[in-house]
Amino acid sequence: MLDTVYRDFGTGYVPRWHGDIIDPVAAYLLPVRHTLLVAIEGGGREGGAGGEVVATAALDSRGPVYPPNPRHVAERYPSGATAQLRRVYVRREHRRRGLARRLVGELLAFAVADGGYRSVYLHTDPAVEGAEGFWRSLGTVVHDEREKANGGQGVVHFDVPLDALVPTSSVATSSSVVASVTPVGSATAITSAISSTSSVPDPRSQPRSQPRPTDR
Repeated sequence: MLDTVYRDFGTGYVPRWHGDIIDPVAAYLLPVRHTLLVAIEGGGREGGAGGEVVATAALDSRGPVYPPNPRHVAERYPSGATAQLRRVYVRREHRRRGLARRLVGELLAFAVADGGYRSVYLHTDPAVEGAEGFWRSLGTVVHDEREKANGGQGVVHFDVPLDALVPTSSVATSSSVVASVTPVGSATAITSAISSTSSVPDPRSQPRSQPRPTDR
């Protein structure tokens, strides 16, 4: 996840946006209605020992907040009743292999099993290669900030049906790559996953480029 905000988004670590990346245990493991998944290439399933984290996806019960999000979007997706999809990241060399779709399917199944979520929401940065097309294939645009006079944050807000995907037992991969989807269930596993996928130093000590509001 840290690799993505540094290498793909170019923002670096922004505390008000990326606290969940630094403390995923508090953000996704302690709350029973939240979850974090990782896709691991090779190695064992528990914590990805010996493997490489190639994709992540998370879900929490916090709806979009106004501001900076549009008021009508925040009102439509209240916290508690909304499953917000977050941190759906795939390492560049592993894209277009079905990993994101598989992970999102697992998140939707989690939301359905929870029983308390009435809707699924996310926003994405259309400047990220493939992101807008992927989410359009699964959901419906509820607000495109690029259509505003000032461009807003430049993000696109989506509604995804709870039954948009049915989790499958395998991931379509090319060559000999085989990835397993693992719900991260302990602080040890979280730390292991982050250590294996991130090669940047402690982000809180790193200089930042001008932040963009689209990678929250």
